[in-house]
Amino acid sequence: MKLGIIADTHDNLEAIAQAVEYFNRTGVEQVIHAGDFVAPFALEAFRELKASFMGVWGNNDGERIMLYNEACEWGFALHNSPHQFSLNGKKILLMHEPYELEALIKSQCYDLIVYGHLHRTELSRVGSTLVISPGECCGCLTRQRTVAVLNSDNWEGQIVEI
Repeated sequence: MKLGIIADTHDNLEAIAQAVEYFNRTGVEQVIHAGDFVAPFALEAFRELKASFMGVWGNNDGERIMLYNEACEWGFALHNSPHQFSLNGKKILLMHEPYELEALIKSQCYDLIVYGHLHRTELSRVGSTLVISPGECCGCLTRQRTVAVLNSDNWEGQIVEI
């Protein structure tokens, strides 16, 4: 199974469309968003996605009730950050702001930790924990629009510029 990972879309509809097109073209089956959609119309831009979709709130997500309503309309799931879930028997922590990241990694309690907020990419492994920050989809700070893809069969990830 391919897992698409995205963060910090910040209302950039063009960038979201590019990410959705990439995820659809490459057969991603589930997409997780590490926060900072910003406005409800940005969430609606994911409706063309041919994969299940879930995410967590970011610090810039101000209209949470409207975002939540939009998510419900499209069958998306939004959670408070951090959000813990399992995929193929692996324990995953999805969060926006990477508070206590070093302690979480050191604990070795998670197979995968995904975060956003810092607008930088990270793909590293510490012990049995894979850490992924997909960078910023919006490209507003780094001028690079990036997402990540994880193959849950072999637990290999990659950062992709879209």
